[in-house]
Amino acid sequence: MDVEILSRIQFAFTIAFHYIYPPLSIGIGLIMVVFESIYIRTKKKEYEVLAKFWTKIFAITFGVGVVTGIVMEFEFGTNWATYSRYVGDIFGSALAAEGIFAFAIESSALGVLLFGWNRVKPWVHLVATLAVFLGSMFSAVWIVIANSWQQTPAGYHIVGEGMRARAEIVDFWAMVFNPSSVDRLTHVWLGAFLSGTFLILSVHAYYILKGRYVVLSKKAFKITLIVATISSLAQLFTGHQSAEGVSENQPAKLAALEGHFDAKAPADLYLFGWVDKENQEVTGLKVPGGLSFMIHQDFSTPITGLNAFPEEDRPSQVNAVFQFYHIMVAIGMFLIALSLFAVWRWKRGKLFDKKWLLWTFVFTALLPQIANQFGWFAAEMGRQPWVVYGLLRTSDALSKSVQANQVLFSLILFFIVYFILFLLFVYLMNKKIQSGPESEIDFDSTSLNKEISNVISK
Repeated sequence: MDVEILSRIQFAFTIAFHYIYPPLSIGIGLIMVVFESIYIRTKKKEYEVLAKFWTKIFAITFGVGVVTGIVMEFEFGTNWATYSRYVGDIFGSALAAEGIFAFAIESSALGVLLFGWNRVKPWVHLVATLAVFLGSMFSAVWIVIANSWQQTPAGYHIVGEGMRARAEIVDFWAMVFNPSSVDRLTHVWLGAFLSGTFLILSVHAYYILKGRYVVLSKKAFKITLIVATISSLAQLFTGHQSAEGVSENQPAKLAALEGHFDAKAPADLYLFGWVDKENQEVTGLKVPGGLSFMIHQDFSTPITGLNAFPEEDRPSQVNAVFQFYHIMVAIGMFLIALSLFAVWRWKRGKLFDKKWLLWTFVFTALLPQIANQFGWFAAEMGRQPWVVYGLLRTSDALSKSVQANQVLFSLILFFIVYFILFLLFVYLMNKKIQSGPESEIDFDSTSLNKEISNVISK
């Protein structure tokens, strides 16, 4: 393999591994704020126990997330020096803003969150928990803005020529609110909420099945199920908004997502399928004209297909983009169906009666992670061959001095180190989950619905 492929594999591997943890931190952080807020309002000890337990899980995910995120900043300099020079003014400002507005908030409050229990007043600790959660949200804001600018550049001009050309900011807020940043940010936030909430649902479903912390876990499960259901339904809306944005700003990517080749023709919407790139055919189950209807509310409106673009400007891995996108959508629809089915059984008073449903929640914790990863793969592979859409090709963004054997050696080292780190993460998570909350308390479960209603109505 040449240096470009190896560099792309290395960056994809390191960022995919890193992307396991920040979404978990954001999602768990949201539920920590909910548990602690209910505790402050109701003075019910069980919610403090839940908040403390999930703070320990949060600390593990947060720590691994910080460690794995540092590596990528060095990769920009080693493997992607031309890219770094080209977008340094823009990408650097977003990373600096992340440090100022996100890490500063998180680091200032993290100590109180982890070690402030019984040392500060409960409302002070709640403020610290909220600050850490908001800090993680702000961190996602600036990373998504930086990535979205690569997808839909705005607020810049190009100075210099040839190898000395680079992008400079001329309108900071146009750069921040580039055409795709808001749609992509809400989509990423909700994906993070789903990662965290379905992990929490998984753990408490497991406790209920094993007969441990049953009363406590039923309360935690119901509260988290409310957040998961709202998030999964909202994700459907943001996904549609993102698709409309892609159709306007990156039509070649939209065509790759659905395997649409005709330059100008109504486009089908596939539920699943397989793309034959050579013969420009897709075999699968489809809604005729469905993509045209989704974008234009008309089954016969033409959609720009891949053949409208020069071959060198099209995504090369069309079938891979198609598969990643459709698996992400399928998982999203399954999460909506599962959440609504669980709420329906809750309304009938039978939420915890079926073991198969609880086991489904136990294993569903993996699905939001897969959806986040595959959604990112589809987004990044779909904008190829551009690293900055329409401005800088990926093949031109490489460092000129780095050699393929050097990238391969560092890739092998990353794989070994990250494999060990992942085993450590799994060990620590399993140890915390097996240890469980600090104490099992016999709570009055019949008052849960009333407590939730009181908290929501206040």
